[in-house]
Amino acid sequence: MSLLRPLHPVRRGQREDAQLNLIPLIDVLSVMVAFLLVYSTDVEVVQNAKGVEIPQSSAQTQPKQSVVVMITKEHLFVQGELVATIAEVRDSHSSQIEPLRAVLSRPMLPGVQVAREAELASREITVLADKSLPYEVVRKVMATCTAAAYGKLSLAVIEKEKPVEVADVRSL
Repeated sequence: MSLLRPLHPVRRGQREDAQLNLIPLIDVLSVMVAFLLVYSTDVEVVQNAKGVEIPQSSAQTQPKQSVVVMITKEHLFVQGELVATIAEVRDSHSSQIEPLRAVLSRPMLPGVQVAREAELASREITVLADKSLPYEVVRKVMATCTAAAYGKLSLAVIEKEKPVEVADVRSL
């Protein structure tokens, strides 16, 4: 028997249909789904705009679900809703931003009901601000959030990469 001859001769003009076995594909996909389910539980997704450069930090604690105040170079958003422009915030002579306070006084997170004053102090808010913004703008936003009965305020940052320690070759 020659190695070049096919086991089943195919006549000219007649083509054999190719078959695709889906069982290995389903096995691989099920392993990928299980992997993604296990390793995606610790991730907190915070909305981000292309125009916001977040500062870096070495903090280890992960944020909880909270109301997000995003400050871009030109606008102020709460949960994706436009509240004011940065020019309006800078031009106001008050220490608080009234449009922001009005928006924060509404219930923001779905399914979360605030009933008692003790629970008011434990409400959380996350400020996502561009790192090039002047401090006075961020300070006004933080003061307004505190005045709107948000007891815990967090600043969104990017975790710094830890340097890799290199072993000394001479000590080995």
